[in-house]
Amino acid sequence: MINGLVKHPLQFNLDALRRYPRESKILVIECGGNSNAGWNPEPIQTSAGYFHGLVSYSEWTGIPLRLLLREAGLSDTASWVVAEGADAFGMTISLPLTKALDDYFLGLFQNGEPLRPEQGYPLRLIVPGWEGVTHVKWLRTLTVADRPVMARNEASRYTELQADGKARMFTFVMGVKSLITSPSAGLALAEHGYYQISGLAWSGYGRIHRVEVSADGGDSWTDAELNEPVLPRAFTRFRIPWHWQGQSAVLQSRATDETGAVQPTRAVLAARGRHGYFHYNAIASWAIGKNGAITHHYPDHAAAAESSVDPFEAPWK
Repeated sequence: MINGLVKHPLQFNLDALRRYPRESKILVIECGGNSNAGWNPEPIQTSAGYFHGLVSYSEWTGIPLRLLLREAGLSDTASWVVAEGADAFGMTISLPLTKALDDYFLGLFQNGEPLRPEQGYPLRLIVPGWEGVTHVKWLRTLTVADRPVMARNEASRYTELQADGKARMFTFVMGVKSLITSPSAGLALAEHGYYQISGLAWSGYGRIHRVEVSADGGDSWTDAELNEPVLPRAFTRFRIPWHWQGQSAVLQSRATDETGAVQPTRAVLAARGRHGYFHYNAIASWAIGKNGAITHHYPDHAAAAESSVDPFEAPWK
């Protein structure tokens, strides 16, 4: 159902929705809480997938929401859309109308097949580049409004608590991020020689422009190769060869997206305050011992010149 500040409230069944034009996009959907174990006082010693794995990558197919909103006829005072799911929690999210008229769509298919129940069947909202909670599953109502509804999960949750006790709200976009997946924590280098360092990079703001890799904890950086196609708000695979001769090393990757945003260090991200829980996109470090064992590592040094940088990219507006 589409109601609220519209001239013609609309209601659809699944058969009616399937008659509308569709579009398909290959997108990353990342939980706002992904990688938040990076705030732990001591580095968590677990696999990269367990640490950073609250993220998915699929082809989504559905109906551009702007078609239905225009059919409903928007009021002049409309500025927000409140999405409500049919789950027991009653997931409710307030989203700005400007982006709804740009690239939101109603997802009917994932990777060419109808949504599975656990993915929101029969219908879910797809919000390219924004935190996973905004992609409301089991979607049943879109209410057009002139203000956010201040639901419990956007007031007490999914906010960024600052050191002064204030909270930043509606910080929807997932920042630029990268991760070396091989070699990574829990694995080991069996013998000296050449290895391929590889990983994934993505950004809620668009395409990945560059990924740099360091083997000395950030003292020096070398550009990695990006595998095509490089799509907006999608995983981009990067690769670079590396010769290990038994020395201690700290592997890192640093991504830059097409807007110029650069993945921050953990020290820079801490300038935002460690009272928050969401949107952790700091550079991850894997330490390699002389015996080839690989562990998660917090670098001892940080670039002091960067400490004044606001690591939290601009809000949605």
